[in-house]
Amino acid sequence: MAAEQRKFRRGEHVSWASHSGRGHGVVTDVITERTRIRGRTVDASPQEPQYRIRNDHSGRDVAHRPEALRHEPH
Repeated sequence: MAAEQRKFRRGEHVSWASHSGRGHGVVTDVITERTRIRGRTVDASPQEPQYRIRNDHSGRDVAHRPEALRHEPH
């Protein structure tokens, strides 16, 4: 875990690197336990949370680690 981990809250607009440039979406939940999203296992824990994000383009939920995300203006 990084010394200072980025924190995001529900409703914040974020972006991440994707195969087609940058993906954009809104944080809908903080994931703190192992779960599945769109058929993929998300290995999250309270010490290493991940974020459920609603993709602006597709409307689908995705999960990302905090280090993959950056805050975006509204």
